[in-house]
Amino acid sequence: MTAMAKKKDATVAAAESTGPDDGDTVASGLESSSGNPSCDAATRYMPTGETPCMSAVRRLIEQVAGVDTNVLITGESGTGKEWAARSIHHLSPRCEQPFVPVNCGAIPAELMESELFGHEKGSFTGAIASRAGRFEMAEGGTLFLDEIGDMSLPMQVKLLRVLQERQYERVGSNRSRPCDVRIVAATHRNLEAMIADGRFRADLFYRLNVFPIEMPALRDRIDDLGLLAANIMQRCERSGLDPVELTPGALRVLRDSPWPGNIRELANLLERLCVLYPGGTVDIGQLPGRFTRNVQIRDSDRHTLEEARSTGPMPQDFGLPGPNMTLKDYLASIERSLILRALNESNGVIAGAARILNVRRTTLVEKMKKYRIG
Repeated sequence: MTAMAKKKDATVAAAESTGPDDGDTVASGLESSSGNPSCDAATRYMPTGETPCMSAVRRLIEQVAGVDTNVLITGESGTGKEWAARSIHHLSPRCEQPFVPVNCGAIPAELMESELFGHEKGSFTGAIASRAGRFEMAEGGTLFLDEIGDMSLPMQVKLLRVLQERQYERVGSNRSRPCDVRIVAATHRNLEAMIADGRFRADLFYRLNVFPIEMPALRDRIDDLGLLAANIMQRCERSGLDPVELTPGALRVLRDSPWPGNIRELANLLERLCVLYPGGTVDIGQLPGRFTRNVQIRDSDRHTLEEARSTGPMPQDFGLPGPNMTLKDYLASIERSLILRALNESNGVIAGAARILNVRRTTLVEKMKKYRIG
C-alpha cells in the first residue's frame, strides 16, 4: 500500500468521528436510524435545557426539521452542535435514511474532494478500488458538515457547485451523479469575519446560512447545569460506570465556573468523577482544584475544602506533567499523594490504608519509607 493510500485510510477514521466538536455526542460515524424508532432517537438527541435560550433552540429545531432547508449551526466548541444536527435529522422526513457526519477539520485538504464525492479506481496513486464518497453514503438522508470553517477555499468552490446543481462527479470520473441530500453544517468560527478576511466564500455562506441556529455557551445557560449533569450521569450509567451524586455545595461551585469547554468539559469532569468515586457522593473537596481556586466559596464550604485537601493534592487534580518533570517523577508524586490520602482516611492505620489501596501491608511500608512518609 502506498503512502497516499495509508494516509487516506487514516483520514477515513477521522472523518467518521465528529465527536471532538460536540460535547454531548453519543455516537459517531455513518448512522442509519432505520433500526430505531425515529421518535426515540429524536428524544435522545434533542438538546437538554429549560432556560429560555435553550427553549428557543428547541423551537428552531422543531420548525426547520420538517423541511429540506439548509441549516448552519454555530456556537463555541462543546456546546452540542452535532446533537442539534442529529435531532434535526431524526425529526425530519429523512429520519429513516443515513445521517453521515464529516469533520472537515480532520481531513487534509488534498483528500477532501475524494472523501466527499468518492473516487474511481486508478484516479490517483493508491486508489486501488472505487470508493463511494460521503454524499453518496448520505443519499436520501442528511450530510453533516462539521467545522465547515476549516474547509479550504478551492474545496468551498466545489461544494458550492454541488449545492447549486445538486449533482457531483467522483474523482477520476466525468459522469455526473444526482444527489438527494440535506445539508446541515456547523462551525465554531465567525464565518462573516472570515469572509471579510478572504478566508471563506460569501456565496457559500449564504447558501448554507438559510436557517441559522446558534447554540449558547454553558455559561450563558448555567441554570441548566443540574439537568445536564443528571442526563450525563444517566449516560455514564448506561456505559457501565457507577454514577456519583453531587452535593449542593459541589453544584454551587460548578455553577460559578466559566466552562470554556462547555458541555464537553462538564461531561469529561463527571465521567472522571464516576471513575474516581464510583457510586459515591462528590462534595467540593472532591472537585479538581481548578474549579475551586477562582470562585467565591462560602465559609462553611471553604472549611470542607481545606479539610479534604489537608493531605495534599487529590487524584482529580493531576493533569499532564510540566515541562521540567519526567513521567517517572510525576507518577511518583501521584503515588505519594494517594498514599497520604489513604493514611488520612484510615486514621493513620497502615493496614487500613493498605486495604484502601489494595496493596500488601509490607508493600505499603516499603513505599512509605521510599517517600519518607513517617
